[in-house]
Amino acid sequence: MSSTSPILMWFRRDLRLFDHPAFSAASKTGRPIIPLFILDPQARSLGAAPQFRLGLSVARLAENLKPHASQLILRSGDAQTVLEQVIKETGAGAVFWSRLYDPETVARDTKIKAALREQGIEAQSFGGHLMFEPWTVQTKTAGYYKVFTPYWNTVKQRDVDVPLPEPSQLAVPDKWPTSENLSDWQLGAAMYRGAEIVGSHARVGEEAARARLDQFIEDGVDRYTERRDIPGVDGTSGLSENLSLGEISPHQCWHAGLRARHEGKPGAETFLKELAWREFAYHLMHHTPRILTTNWREEWEAFPWETDPDHPHAVAWKQGRTGIEFVDAAMREMYVTGRMHNRGRMIVASYLTKHLMCHWKIGMDWFADCLIDWDPASNAMGWQWAAGCGPDASPYFRVFNPVTQLDKFDRDRSYARRWIAEGQGEPPKDALAYFDVVPRRWGLSPDNPYPSPVVTAGEGRKRALSAYQSRDF
Repeated sequence: MSSTSPILMWFRRDLRLFDHPAFSAASKTGRPIIPLFILDPQARSLGAAPQFRLGLSVARLAENLKPHASQLILRSGDAQTVLEQVIKETGAGAVFWSRLYDPETVARDTKIKAALREQGIEAQSFGGHLMFEPWTVQTKTAGYYKVFTPYWNTVKQRDVDVPLPEPSQLAVPDKWPTSENLSDWQLGAAMYRGAEIVGSHARVGEEAARARLDQFIEDGVDRYTERRDIPGVDGTSGLSENLSLGEISPHQCWHAGLRARHEGKPGAETFLKELAWREFAYHLMHHTPRILTTNWREEWEAFPWETDPDHPHAVAWKQGRTGIEFVDAAMREMYVTGRMHNRGRMIVASYLTKHLMCHWKIGMDWFADCLIDWDPASNAMGWQWAAGCGPDASPYFRVFNPVTQLDKFDRDRSYARRWIAEGQGEPPKDALAYFDVVPRRWGLSPDNPYPSPVVTAGEGRKRALSAYQSRDF
């Protein structure tokens, strides 16, 4: 192909221009670049909240390309078919993209790369979604890590690539291919009336992500270690939303954390560990892709979890109506904001899988529909960790008491009051917003009485421990 032929820059979950290895490599060639986003069946199969959030990010990326006299071409359909069509229309001689690591995407990309190269098209994939490619982190016996601490001890001393600048100049084609309209895709349709409320809590795009990181390093990392477990305060970075769609790179976060550690800021080391925990999830997904669909510890297939997602206990959990304040507040936070505090995630997961004895997949699938910061690796590992069947998991006998956890981390009940309207004379705005976002078919009202616990903390713990101790594996 001609050395001046265009390059298709296929954007996926890397919706940024700064510190983008594939985009940077394409710009350095001097060849015209055609940014392309494809709504393929994988993207269309995302849950309601992740798909809605994806649409917001795609729109912002399109705006960010305009100062470069560029534009984002939108197409829908099978990814390989679309790429071949756009190559035919534009005479493009190369396709660049950023690697992803879930098994379905790996299989698709491997097939596409082979097909394009067979046709004489240059096809290159780049890093950028992770700091450490999963296959490069090995134990002393050339295996993979199954426990986080030794993984952390291995990667914490590694060099992480310095973030790349946004390209200052971008060659554009003489003629642009046609583009579909983002509004026609209706990526927020499944959110129904909740889109506006959830969208008001989102911080979309790479400018917002970088501002969020800067603010956290400036004001939050000092007290991160002690404040990150308190759900009623803004004590975390909040960057999971942006990392999930690649609006910011983990490299940017890592180097900011390193600077904070060098400056002696106390929470910096903990922040770096959280970034490595995300990498560990991808490490496990790469080496054991079954973590997405089945119990990572295979012997747990015999455990008698309730598997019906419509069981009354599972429905009460989904609705944030279990009668357990910490659980219900966290679930309602998710419906209103699209996110959930990390301590809340541990509590709701433990309560579903241990107190209610419901299968972790019910929770994992529900989160995949409701979280705007949904991430396949982190979601799966987090649920299996909480249930006790995953790698480096919370031990089966560790059953979080959601009542004492609330006493410990929400002593003044500010978090519970913010999200639970029932029983309050003048409920706050966020507590009332829950009733505006959940499905009308649930028939919920702030005037309803707050429910009694479907399973109390004490009886749930007893039942869980009995089931765990009775297992024959």
